[in-house]
Order: sequence, then C-alpha cells, then structure tokens
Amino acid sequence: MRAIFIIAKRETRAFFDSLVAYILLAAFLGLSGFFTWIFGADVFYVGEASLNQFFAVAYWTVFFFVPALTMRSFAEERRSGTLELLLANPVNDWQIALGKFLSVLGLLAVAFALTLPYYVSVAALGPIDHGAVWSGYFGLLALSAAYIGLGLFASALTENQIVAFLLALFSGVLFFVLFDAVAASSTGALAETLTFLSLSARYDAIARGVVDSRDVLYLLSISFLGIFLAVAVLQKRNIVD
Repeated sequence: MRAIFIIAKRETRAFFDSLVAYILLAAFLGLSGFFTWIFGADVFYVGEASLNQFFAVAYWTVFFFVPALTMRSFAEERRSGTLELLLANPVNDWQIALGKFLSVLGLLAVAFALTLPYYVSVAALGPIDHGAVWSGYFGLLALSAAYIGLGLFASALTENQIVAFLLALFSGVLFFVLFDAVAASSTGALAETLTFLSLSARYDAIARGVVDSRDVLYLLSISFLGIFLAVAVLQKRNIVD
C-alpha cells in the first residue's frame, strides 16, 4: 500500500507541476458554475432547492475531463522511457496502475469538493434533500472511478497521448451514449441488456438518491476491469521486452 500512495503522490505532484490540475479545477468550476447558475435551466427557475442541474452538468464534464487526465498516465511514460525507470524500483504493474488511478480520482474529488458552496447556497434557498445531494456526489465519484479505469486502459495501449485521449473518449461514447441510444430504439431482452450496460443509467439512479448496490458494484466493476486490462497490457509488454 505504501508504494501505491507514493506513486499517487508522485502523479499528483506531476499534475500540479504541469499546471494540468489548475486548468482542470478552473475549467470544472467555471463550466459547472456557468451551466448551474447562469445558462439553461439554472437553479433559480426550477422551483425547488435542488442540485440536479449541477449533477447533470458534472456528468458531461467528467466525460471530457477524465480522458484528458488519464491520457498521459502510461502513454507519456512509455514514450519518454520513464515507465521502465519506474519499474526498476521495487514496484509492480498493479501498484503503478492503482497509484495512477488514486491520483486522478483524488484530483477529481478535490474538484467536486470545491463545488460544496453550491450545496450551501442552494440549501439557503429552501428545503433541500440532503440525502439526494450526497448520493449525487457519491455517484460522481463512482462514475469517475469507472471512467478512470477505462482511461488508464486506453493510455496503456499507446505511446501517443492524443490517441489515448480519443480511445478513452470512444469508450465513453460506447458506455455513456451508444448503449442508451440503441436501447431507446430497441425492445425486449436487447433493450434490457443495453440499459444494464449503460453507465449513464447507473449514474442517473444514484444521482436521484437511489443508491442500489447493483449500480455501485457495476460502476466499480468497470473501474476494476479497466485497471485489470491496463495491467495486462503492461505485463504483456514486459514479456515481449
């Protein structure tokens, strides 16, 4: 565990040293604040004290921001040769992958925490369902974990950060958009299967305050699958090398 946290600390420092963390935090707060309070169905016009608009916006910001954060995780390390230097230390592929995973998840958790003033402000407008709000934040973290796993796998497949970004984005389109679109135009077992596989359907349920263990386990399973596949790619590289 100590090695995992050391790697996570190293990755987090790299984010802040390269200004990526500051750009992410500013962009996330700017976009979420604009679409929650100013543009569209903002909280002043929905007729109730709710953060549903924020969680709907955060859903899409995670969709684009996670690939931007994970694209360099392995791709840049492989291109620059620092991954081999890292493996020269007493760490294994699992520890490296989990350390990188925790780093990205921690950065997103900080971004979400910085939106807590939204919660306080909306609560001051009227009675708010506190359980639904905390459930929504939990859903964001679980959704982020799933997408980070997919992003790490995409980054492990290539040395090109842009390709890694596009692969992660494509996986998001598959799990976030395509399954929903096809399910909406299908019936019977196919529609049920695609709805079951959709990440957005799982997130929507949790964001509404309905925390079903099956939804949580599915999101965590996608996260684990992504990390497992990333490690498998790294181990295959080691065998070839």
